[in-house]
Amino acid sequence: MKLLFDFLPILVFFLVYKSTDDIILATAVLIPATLIQVGFTWFKNRQVEKMHIISLALVVLLGGATVLLGDGDFIKWKPTIVNWLFAIAFFGSQFIGQRNIIERMMGDKIELPHKTWRTLNLAWVGFFILSGSVNLYVAFNFSEDFWVDFKLFGLLGMTIVFIILQGIYLSSHLQNKE
Repeated sequence: MKLLFDFLPILVFFLVYKSTDDIILATAVLIPATLIQVGFTWFKNRQVEKMHIISLALVVLLGGATVLLGDGDFIKWKPTIVNWLFAIAFFGSQFIGQRNIIERMMGDKIELPHKTWRTLNLAWVGFFILSGSVNLYVAFNFSEDFWVDFKLFGLLGMTIVFIILQGIYLSSHLQNKE
């Protein structure tokens, strides 16, 4: 259910675009959909994930520019900027504190050697850089309609494949926790 809720604004954007072929209108609907998502999360939990805050800020900024200037290129940059910000955060986390972001997120569930956590964290950095780069390539070398499909299905598919590969990598490095 959480995954569906996380993807709700993207689904709304996709459905509006597919029914109208209008990226400006789809973006104009995306902005309040994202605001509602974050507002509902805050109302329900009294906290909001950083990812949702970053996404909201970029939707308002780049989506606002898209709507105000009538140029769909601005919203096409959002997935790239989000991915590259995550790459920077994951990379920087290796130099702050005892544990990187991946170890902070998963370390209480599984035990791995420090080198494996580092490798896994760097793999996510590479994945985020690649995802952002592929988004830009598709956004500016293919049709707008193709990019909208890629934004929902392509980026999600890339993420699923990466998570499966991560699981295979992890399974060969897991240590039993007594």
